[in-house]
Amino acid sequence: MTRKRFDDLDCSVACALDQVGDWWSLLVVKEAMLGTRRFVDFQQRLGIAKNILCNRLNRLVDSGVMSKVDAGEHGTRYEYRLTDKGRDLFTVITALRQWSERWNGNRDDLRLVDRISGHPIRQLRVESDDGQPLTVRDVRFEDAGAERLAKDA
Repeated sequence: MTRKRFDDLDCSVACALDQVGDWWSLLVVKEAMLGTRRFVDFQQRLGIAKNILCNRLNRLVDSGVMSKVDAGEHGTRYEYRLTDKGRDLFTVITALRQWSERWNGNRDDLRLVDRISGHPIRQLRVESDDGQPLTVRDVRFEDAGAERLAKDA
């Protein structure tokens, strides 16, 4: 089965899904956020087949989400590190985690806490320009010409 590509869609969400939208890619990114760097460690922590992991890491490197760095230990050994683009996925990973905890329950003991205060982080939310929380019912989808693109949710 061939994976669907979204290159022809003029959609920011489709573009993002093209780069990180399969099952494994965001889990690899999350593991990298936890400090995992080596292929064997990604494989062990995720329980992913070598060929699938190799494919996902290559795609993440090709799309600029991760970089492949020669670790220079005992011959050729590489580490995979998040780029700025990859680190910017922190908000996406956190939003997915918080959404899942709300609708699927807590599945692990992982907690996200502020490194300085030690307090748990707040729930992510979309806000207006003056800081008020917004839901999908509070926004309008428009094109660049301010034409409404969708009916109200």
